[in-house]
Order: sequence, then C-alpha cells, then structure tokens
Amino acid sequence: AIAAPGCSGPGTMSIDDDTQWLEWVTKQFESIAGEDKEIDLEEFKTALKVKESFFAERFFALFDSDGSGTISLDELLKALNLLIHGDETDKLRFLFQVYDVDGKILKNLLTPTCHLDIHAAVLLSSGSIDPDELRTVLKSCLKESAISLPEEKLDDLTLALFESADKDNSGSITFEELREELERFPEVMENLTISAANWLKPPTAEQKSHTPRYLTPAYWHNNRSKLLFMGGYLCLNTLLFTLAALRHAPLGGWVMVAKGCGQCLNFNCTFLGVLMLRRCLTWLRATWVAKVFPLDQNVIFHQLVGYVVGVLTAVHTGAHVGNFGELTQTRDRPALWEYLFTTRPGIGWVHGSASITGIALQLLICVMLVCSSTFVRKSGHFEVFYWTHLSYISIWALLVLHGPNFWKWFVVPGFLFVVEKTIGIAVSHIGGLYIVEINLLPSKVTHLVIKRPQFFHYKPGDYVYLNIPAIAKYEWHPFTISSAPEQQDTIWLHIRSRGQWTNRLYEYFRWLEPLSQEPKRLMRNLRKQRDHKWTQVSHGVTCYIDGPYGTPTRRIFTSEHAVLVGAGIGITPFASILQSIMYRQRGQFTPPCSRLVVCRLTAVDFIWINRDQKSFEWFVSLLTKLEMDQADEEPEGRFLEMHMYMTSALSKNDMKAIGLQMALDLLAKKEKRDSITGLRTRTQPGRPDWNKVFHKMAEENKGKVQVFFCGSPALAKVVKAHCEHFNFRFFKENF
Repeated sequence: AIAAPGCSGPGTMSIDDDTQWLEWVTKQFESIAGEDKEIDLEEFKTALKVKESFFAERFFALFDSDGSGTISLDELLKALNLLIHGDETDKLRFLFQVYDVDGKILKNLLTPTCHLDIHAAVLLSSGSIDPDELRTVLKSCLKESAISLPEEKLDDLTLALFESADKDNSGSITFEELREELERFPEVMENLTISAANWLKPPTAEQKSHTPRYLTPAYWHNNRSKLLFMGGYLCLNTLLFTLAALRHAPLGGWVMVAKGCGQCLNFNCTFLGVLMLRRCLTWLRATWVAKVFPLDQNVIFHQLVGYVVGVLTAVHTGAHVGNFGELTQTRDRPALWEYLFTTRPGIGWVHGSASITGIALQLLICVMLVCSSTFVRKSGHFEVFYWTHLSYISIWALLVLHGPNFWKWFVVPGFLFVVEKTIGIAVSHIGGLYIVEINLLPSKVTHLVIKRPQFFHYKPGDYVYLNIPAIAKYEWHPFTISSAPEQQDTIWLHIRSRGQWTNRLYEYFRWLEPLSQEPKRLMRNLRKQRDHKWTQVSHGVTCYIDGPYGTPTRRIFTSEHAVLVGAGIGITPFASILQSIMYRQRGQFTPPCSRLVVCRLTAVDFIWINRDQKSFEWFVSLLTKLEMDQADEEPEGRFLEMHMYMTSALSKNDMKAIGLQMALDLLAKKEKRDSITGLRTRTQPGRPDWNKVFHKMAEENKGKVQVFFCGSPALAKVVKAHCEHFNFRFFKENF
C-alpha cells in the first residue's frame, strides 16, 4: 500500500514514495478534469467505469465534501486516502453511508490528520439502513454484476441480509450491526476497496521471474514428451537435409540446398497426412504409444509442420531458380523462362515436368498456408479454409509427378489415409441418420439430438464430424459429443454460433416453417417457451456423422484426481464425462466399460467459468442430477466437487458488490440452493484464483492431479502455467 502525503498508518511509505504517488495522481486528475481542474458527475462516472449510475452518484456525493457539484484534486486525494489507506473503521463508515440512501451525507469528515472527526463519526454511526434502502442498493448491485433475478428473489435476498444484520430486531441496521455482520465474512474485511481506488492507484510493476518459463524444470517435466518429439523431429530433418546435400555436393551449392530441402519436403509432406490419421491416432491413444508420443497435440504439430513445409518450399524453389540462373550463363543453354515454364530442359522424371509442377506446388502451398491462418478461420470464413485445404489431394498428386522419390515416402501413409477416408465415408452414410430434436438455448447455442447409429460406439469426450446437407452439402465440421455413451438411443451435440456455418444452422432451425407440399419437413412443436428457449421435434432433417475420434479426455477414467476446466461452451466434452460418471455410479456400464477403470478415478473437480448468467442454463439439469446423486454424501466423501464462476459478477472485495455477495451467501445457506443457477453449489463471482484453487487440490492429496481443459486459448495459457507451477499434468482439447 502507498500512504497519502501527511498520513501515517500501516501503509506508510517514505516521503519520496508519497511525492511520487502525489505526482502520479495529479497527472491522472489533470488528464480527466481538463481545463476547469474539476471533475463533474459525468466525468466521474466515466472514470469509475460503473454500469449502474446509482453507485457513481453515491460516491460522487461523498467525495464532493463542499457540495459544489464538482470534485477538486484536494477533495479527491482526501477521499482516496481514506479508501485506500484508512483503517478498517474508516472504510466501513464509508460503506455505511453508501448504503444509507436517504441519510444525510456528512461533509468535511476528514481532519488534517486524515482521520474521521469524532463528532462526525458519532453522527454517522447514529444513522440507520431500513429494508427499502437495502433493497435499492441490492438492486443496483445486481445490475452492476449483470445478474437478472425476479423481484421475488430480490425480496428474499434483501430479507436474508437484513434479518441477519438486524441483531436487535429494531427494523433498521445501525453502523455497529453492519460492522458485526461484515466480520462474519473475513475475505471481505481483508480486501475492502472500490473501483475508484483502483482507478487512481499507481500501476504496480509485475514481478516476473528471472528464469524464462521455458527454462524452468517444471516446464521440461510437464512437456517432456513434446520436447523429446520436437528434438527428434528437428534431428531427423537435419539428418535428411545433410545426407541429401552431401550426395549432390559436386553439382554446386544451389543444388545442394535444393536437394536437401527436397528430401525434407518428401518427409514433411507425408508427415502432414500422418498427423491427420484420426482413426489411427484414436486407436493409438489406448496403447503405450500415447505415453511416449504427444498424440494429443497432433493438430498443433500439423500446423507447425505446415509452416515448415511453406519455408522449405520457398527455399527449395529459390535454390533451383538460383541454379537455373547460373546455368543460363553457359552457352547453348535454354533461357531462364524456359527452365521455369517449359519442359524443354528435360528436368524431372515425368516428361521433364519438374519445373511446371514445382511452380504449381508453390502456388497451391502458398494459398493453403494463407487460407489456413487464424485470421481466416476465426473471422467467419471457415469455408475458405475448408475448400482451399482440400487442395492437399492436388498437392500430393503433383508431388508424385514432381519428385522421383516422393512416392516411396508416401505409399504406406497414403494407403492408410485412403483406407481411413473410405471407412469414414462408408460409416457416415450407413443407415438413415436424422435429427430427432432441436433445442435453441441462450447465447445462440443449438442443441441437436440425433438418432444414434446401431453400431456407433464412443467414449466420453469424443468428437464427430457433422454434415447437414440442408445447411451446406459438402461441409463437415467437428463437434464434441455432449451425451454419455451409456445413453443408447440418441447422441447430443451442443453447437455455439460463432462462424458462418454455425450461424446458418441456428437461423435455419429458428426460422424454418413447415411446408405442407414437401414429403420431408420440419414440424415446429413449441413445447417449451421459457427464457428464450424452445424445442422443435424434427421429422426428416437428414444428417451424417464421421467418427468418433478420441481426445485427451479419454485419459480421465485412468486418472486418480481429475480436474475438468470448462469455459463457456467448453463444457461439452465434460458434459459427456459427467453424465458417464453418473451412470457408472449407478452401476450402468456400456460394454466397453469396466469397473476396474472407474475405480482408479478417486476424485473429480469440475470448474465451469461463464461470462453471464444465461450461459449456465445449458447444463443446469444435468448438474442438478449429479448433485442429487451425492446429496446424502458427506462433503469430505464426495466423489465430485463442482465450482461455478461468473466473470461478469463483481467480486466480494468490490464495494459495489459486497452487500449482494453477502446476501447471496446467506440465502444460499438458508435455501440450500444458489440463486443464480438453482444448484446447491454456490456460484462464485469473478475469475478463479488459480493459485488458491490448485494449492487446495494439492493439499487434499487425493491422488496424482491431471487437469483437462476446454476453452479459449488465452485462458488455456493461464491454466497451463499454473499447472506447471504445481507440477500437474495438463491436457487441452485440440481438434
């Protein structure tokens, strides 16, 4: 903490630090206040970045000690000193004034020593908060946290907090009663602050480790299989390049580079296909190979090898052009354009077509790389990526014509690739699959219920490729199966609308009207009409699925302590797993399952992070069933622990949310149910404190911890970094 000039207390710092802080605050104030050197209410609202003007107006009135309608720098410094560096009582008195809506706001409470005047404090503590005032504050708290609750629930929250705080049943809450109530929540008392204080605090320098993350022992331990694989891959490419270059040393430097890159391209262009042999990789995940090679990161390696191919292609082409340039200097040699665009020089093993096929390959590979970029795939142009990626067939065909040795590298992987594709096409078109039911959920999530094929066996967390001809005849998109394998008749897919295809899917089922003249049609049956959720019963919407394909989550049932972290729609693979756990605990097993596999999993922690309240509605019914199955268990003996986080909700240490979070805690204890989700598990505001969460799991010592993540790449980096710190294995969904 940094103390304001002239103030003493626990947060006192040196005079130099005080001077530096004063200069920083003054600079910030001048940039906001402008030429008039005063901050009015609108500027104050903008500065605090509050969603609900109630708190901005209350804070402004308390900061405006002279009642002039504006805040000067002197008034601001005094108020901020109280909030940031005042003692516990000072902060509680400020909070009490915010909640005492119809009470008189006392002015000039600050003395030159930066403490509240005793007589003013007595006047302040003699005020009270009645139920209507408390309800007004809690209603504003709900708006600040983007939480929507019925008026009846708001009344329940108000009464829960009021009855708990009104110790003497006088019908109002005094300052001392508020203090006593807050002391029941130590985490609030420790970090009592508001966004206005954070707004003008000097930026703290992040304490970074002197050792780069990639050089720490924890990183090497947790990524040893990936690092060994990368090392082997680099060594193999170096060896191939060196041997090929040395064989052609008599032909000059340009040819040595071209041949070295060409040999590496033979390997890498084949390896690209190997990394996409999904059925083979799914089978290998059940063998010892999965412990040695990082099979779960095949997509990442596929992307990496793709970029390596792009670089090698450019160098290979450039070296050949350099060599052709030297050859054209010799008498009676063809011109450079003839070397590049004709078959006259006779270079190549198929009618001298090496140059022409090489240029075609260069163009196709460049287009594929550009259209495979994150910008194209994530900006709603997935179709561009999809169709340009199909040019791999042309690339492989041209490579066979271009290089005399490529077919030797490609024959076995190519055969496996053709077999996989043939099986996929055959399986996806066997039997008449159709969509049984469609549920349109909040946040534009489409829940598809599909008739399960007779011989379709999968494991929790697997995914399939889905094709719906009515949406796009030739497009296949991967989606995680959200139902459990024990569910025999149907499979579920939950699809978030993000790109063009997923948006078309949502809009198709939203606006499609039954057409009586068509033999096959979608008949709308509004069975549910609650909170923008409705259901259709589908008759004749044909679809095809290719799969299933395995993911890292297949390891969950062989783990000891599994931690499932899902963000938003990232819950889908874990929905399948949690349902499977529910079935298995009831003794219902699918043929591939065994009790031996289940027994190794001793504990599961499920962490679900959502941005808003409606996102929790996707799987509340499933989570409720899971809680009911464990209702009779003691907290220490529960197999499954659930942790819910809502990032839009303000945390307990924010003054704009203290009362609300206290009320939610009290009502949850009273009703044995969370007001936001309806679950027994209390929804926590803000983001998880990963250090605290993982430290608690490490202390529980329920077995070796393995963390399985599905969500945004940015959050994945954060979770993975904390896993490395605690020496937890980390697995991320990649498909």
